[in-house]
Amino acid sequence: MKKAIFPGSFDPITNGHFDIIKRGISLFDEVIVAIGINAEKKYMFSLEDRKRFIEDAFKDEPKVKVITYEGLTIDLCHKENAQFILRGLRNPADFEFEKAIAHTNRLLSKIETVFLLTASKTSFISSSIVRDVIRNGGDYTVLVPDSVKLK
Repeated sequence: MKKAIFPGSFDPITNGHFDIIKRGISLFDEVIVAIGINAEKKYMFSLEDRKRFIEDAFKDEPKVKVITYEGLTIDLCHKENAQFILRGLRNPADFEFEKAIAHTNRLLSKIETVFLLTASKTSFISSSIVRDVIRNGGDYTVLVPDSVKLK
């Protein structure tokens, strides 16, 4: 069984994340969306909300599992018996950053990282842009799956 971990903070999940997960489903038997917990980061949405947004977006997709984790992604891969890390690339800066992490992960664990280019229609979307739109009262709904709802 080919399993991939798709790690991130997903604060919140965006249409770009959604697209990468949907496309990952066709490549892997299971895509584990892993929400990383970083005590030093200030999140807009609670961990519970972020998890629920993703679970609701993929409620009809049995190949998607949503979990939370702390620590190294490669340790999570070993725990979940995942052979791959799935990452999306929006631009050259993403590539340079992700390349360094992928090389380090492969050196430490032999786990391969699979990169998918974001779709052109979502390549400009980031969680930080979504948060900025929300903070300033803009229409964030065009940037995220329908499951992302403000209280």
